[in-house]
Amino acid sequence: MTETIGFIGLGIMGRPMALNLINAGYRLAVHARREASMQPLLEAGAEPCSSPAEVARRSAILFTMVSDTPDVEQVILGEQGVIEGVQAGAVVVDMSTISPSATRAMAERLRTVGAEMLDAPVSGGDIGAAAGRLSIMVGGPEVAFERVRPLFEVMGQNIVHVGDHGAGQVCKACNQVLVAQTIAGVGEAMLLAKASGVDPAKVREALLGGFANSRVLEVHGRRMLEDDYAPGFKAALHQKDMRIVLEAAHELNLALPGAAQAAQWLNALVGQGLGDLDSAAIYKIQAQFSLETAVDRSTTDTNP
Repeated sequence: MTETIGFIGLGIMGRPMALNLINAGYRLAVHARREASMQPLLEAGAEPCSSPAEVARRSAILFTMVSDTPDVEQVILGEQGVIEGVQAGAVVVDMSTISPSATRAMAERLRTVGAEMLDAPVSGGDIGAAAGRLSIMVGGPEVAFERVRPLFEVMGQNIVHVGDHGAGQVCKACNQVLVAQTIAGVGEAMLLAKASGVDPAKVREALLGGFANSRVLEVHGRRMLEDDYAPGFKAALHQKDMRIVLEAAHELNLALPGAAQAAQWLNALVGQGLGDLDSAAIYKIQAQFSLETAVDRSTTDTNP
């Protein structure tokens, strides 16, 4: 554990992930756009860096965890980016959720300066990050994956090497397709129960014991019943992820109509200024849409 590990991006996900590495005995060099985000890491013993390039100069393995594709491109390839300081033989591990094709392009650029890249997006939210129980989906060379595996095991429990560069991002896109559509499905089920005069809490209780059971029904179904949308995963970030899904589908000339519909619910949620709520708040938009549709139908039926 003598080598320094780099960590760039210390937001709601990156901060607890980095703290877990420190608590496991690793020495960290860190950087964030906002100095305040670094403070908990500095108090825990991390070394501050003024730029991604400085982090790269100090570390043989470094992690990035930022919001979107352009942010990762800026951190890795931009001015004072990782590529300007990265050591030959280093491994750059991007744990953000971004475009698979952009990931492959960045991996090629890093390879020209002697560094390897892994794409390792995660699922599990801030609760999973804090508990070190993330699911980590990894793309990139097997040798680099094995080198980084002990660090992954500090941050997560379900760690799968999916394939070559970009495969981790494709896997995360598949995850978001399933989650978004399942949230929408649970929302529709709760609406149907309520509109039918049946207690949706009892319906959920019954469904949890059958084939319809899922983690989404368990966690987000409860959120819907309690109208509790404190973010575990913000709708604005889920919207971004679904944009990546649909962009990838466009590149492949692939039809994903269910994913497109779920993306529209998220678009409507964010469009109403509710992007900081958990993406389970899709239910709020579904309920609003259903109510407006019922009012429109009632108005039409009573007009001569």
